[in-house]
Amino acid sequence: MIDLADRVTNIPPSATIALIRRAAELRKEGRQVTSLIAGEPDFNTSEPIRQAGIAAIRAGDTRYSPGDGTPELREAIAAKLKRDNGLDYTPDEVVVANGTKPLLHAAFLTLCNPGDEVIVPAPYWVSYPEIVRLAGAEPVSVPCGLEHGFLLQPEDLEKAITPRTRVLLLNSPNNPTGAIYDRAQLAALYAVLERHPQVSVVTDEIYEHLVYDGVEYVSPAAISDTARARTVVINGFSKGYVMMGWRLGFAAGPKPVIRGMSNMLSHLAGSPNSISQAAAIEALNGDQGYQETNREVYRARRDMTFAMVNQMPGLKAVRTSGSFFVFASCEGVIGRRTEAGEPIGSDADFARLAIDHAGVLIVPGAAFGMSPFLRISYSMDTDELRAALERLRRFCNSLS
Repeated sequence: MIDLADRVTNIPPSATIALIRRAAELRKEGRQVTSLIAGEPDFNTSEPIRQAGIAAIRAGDTRYSPGDGTPELREAIAAKLKRDNGLDYTPDEVVVANGTKPLLHAAFLTLCNPGDEVIVPAPYWVSYPEIVRLAGAEPVSVPCGLEHGFLLQPEDLEKAITPRTRVLLLNSPNNPTGAIYDRAQLAALYAVLERHPQVSVVTDEIYEHLVYDGVEYVSPAAISDTARARTVVINGFSKGYVMMGWRLGFAAGPKPVIRGMSNMLSHLAGSPNSISQAAAIEALNGDQGYQETNREVYRARRDMTFAMVNQMPGLKAVRTSGSFFVFASCEGVIGRRTEAGEPIGSDADFARLAIDHAGVLIVPGAAFGMSPFLRISYSMDTDELRAALERLRRFCNSLS
């Protein structure tokens, strides 16, 4: 018998595994089940980006690249950060990796010692607490409720900081809520941090390009020079650039931190994919008109999803302006029963029963650190989305 390490046994399994298995069973029985859990765009990578990757293969650009990314891509990233975000970084303040997850791991390994604390506003992406723990640090969850638009409040940040706090993790636009911090809200958070110089900020800005309603996206590091000096910006190509399977992300920040992250990544992941890097240069420097087209599709789906969810008895959603998720309260269905008499005692119960009775797969808010809520993705064909939401509405109407 092989004994497993504690770090393996202490990590909980994915909250969606059991739901996906149940959905697969129903599909085998011939039942219609629509998944509303997708965390990726349903569009294809644009043709110029694909052609850039093909050209790299044909040119033989298939060897290892420098561990921190090719000079050409790091220059293009520095130019993008200046153009889009008003941030001045040199290429040696940029590091590239195979996705944002390795960058998050590298950031916490670089900034935290074992036992240090990382403030993780909730609701949060499911992997954040586990990535923090794998780095030997302790995640400190701070609830950010519906009454505050799911945004961290300065007074709550102040209360959460202890002598062991080393990092604040900010995700804007947020997964799972779509909430976005504006310039004033970010400035208020950094004002709190001015009293705590030991605290750095790590950002996840992967949904930067999925912002609607004319809302200005503001990178936290762009608030001030002092903000830039204590912030590590993490971003990537999966969402806005529709390059999910290309697996490429980047980080920018103070040179000593980026150097430390590069050292960590050299042992964690090796060099990033050379073909993806060639395609990413085209993504950054080429035509990005497809982004506006995609945003308009998402905006229309968001409006439809919010409207339909708020017509479902017991569910309530507040409009947000980013990502492609709706995070809806299901407090109003807790304590109700299905027509078969099955009780709903939690958001997990509702998500499980929604598969059986509505053929709809959604993620309970408990997975994101906040209950009773549901995350609904609208990144799918509009007609299929509408049909799934209609089945979910009928299910809510049937509860007693």
